[in-house]
Amino acid sequence: MVLDSLGKSLRGVLQKIARSSTVDEALLGEVVRDIQRALLQADVNVQLALDLTKRVRARATQEKPPSGASVRDFLIRIIYEEIRGILGKERPLDNRPRRILLVGLFGQGKTTTAGKLARYYQKKGVRAALVAADVHRPAAVDQLEQLSKKVGCDFYSNRAEKRAEQIVAEALEKFPGHETIIVDTAGRSGVDPDLLAELGRVRSVFNPEETLLVLDAAMGQSAGRSAKAFHDTAGLTGVVLTKLDGSAKGGGALSAVATSGAPILFLGTGEHLDELEHFDPTRFVSRLLGMGDIRTLLERFEELTNQEEAKKAAEHLMSGRFSLRDMRSQLDSLGEMGPVSKLFSFLPGIGGAKLDESQLADTQVRLRRYRSILDSMTPAELDDGHLVKGDRIQRIARGSGQRPQEVRALLKQWEATRKAAHGITSNRKLRRQLERQFAQQGTP
Repeated sequence: MVLDSLGKSLRGVLQKIARSSTVDEALLGEVVRDIQRALLQADVNVQLALDLTKRVRARATQEKPPSGASVRDFLIRIIYEEIRGILGKERPLDNRPRRILLVGLFGQGKTTTAGKLARYYQKKGVRAALVAADVHRPAAVDQLEQLSKKVGCDFYSNRAEKRAEQIVAEALEKFPGHETIIVDTAGRSGVDPDLLAELGRVRSVFNPEETLLVLDAAMGQSAGRSAKAFHDTAGLTGVVLTKLDGSAKGGGALSAVATSGAPILFLGTGEHLDELEHFDPTRFVSRLLGMGDIRTLLERFEELTNQEEAKKAAEHLMSGRFSLRDMRSQLDSLGEMGPVSKLFSFLPGIGGAKLDESQLADTQVRLRRYRSILDSMTPAELDDGHLVKGDRIQRIARGSGQRPQEVRALLKQWEATRKAAHGITSNRKLRRQLERQFAQQGTP
């Protein structure tokens, strides 16, 4: 995983939120300071980090979570959205491009990236050919030829020709049937008129569908300036950020390139040919935060449309009339998102519990099993769980494809939750505490 240090720091922030019983001003202040420290240590621009955390604080204090969502989950969503925002817009990737032109400065990893792209598309069933158009560095031609052999794709070069555009024209005649032709161009120590003029001639002949700038993540925040210069003059369609696996400047390069106007399309995460991945900002941030696929969390907020069901289930839980139908309604709202403890995150002392990854995975499996069992019950059984016994358990187990023990485990969980909630709300002091927490989380 790239940016391990940043990811570890941000996961620590989320754990702090998860362990807290309430989200108050003191916790919010700690969260903001921790995020600032994590971003600055990853070389993200100071002003960008400060602006991000200001937005986190403002949204956390001014916005209200939707009914059925906990304050903790809502704060995590805000943090995700703001970190996601500094990585730029997501650009759909053409899985079958005809022509790709690679540009960039000397030593950024263009030639290696050309080989990685060829491997990337061939694994998708797309034929690829590599063209060596660097007429200034013979070693680059040799390197690209070796990479073509490793990938198992076609290769073209003309070592006697000193005009890059002529080499590209010859390659187009040689490979008319290939779906993807990748051209590796020459680099310079800086963006100069000669480089741009040569790129202009090559582009005119090649007419690329994708013009990708290859940048070394070790450039840090200065990567943004290079990306903007190339974008303004060469009309970039995307950026490939390389060497992100061992760079302490990864955060600076990611954020700087994204704000340059050129979308990040690929990340180079290692030296091997297979270590190139499509840059999906949403999934990248979810991995950074240690949350697997955060789309599930976002979908939960989008899918909480049946507010009356969530309200009814919450009221039933408070009154001790929590039925299996209410439990199914809550599971439908939560989807496949997380552990059973999230069902009752508004109960004091439960919501802050921290589960490790194996526990989380086990509980997600259990949630799916529970939903299947509940879907196999009759309306009468959903309204009165005490009817489920004996032959009914056997029937429900067969209908859901589960074992009778799993049906009994669900009933035990439901009964324990119902009794715990009833016991809490029977105490006036704790009832007021629960009602206050409901109000804080936006659940009537």
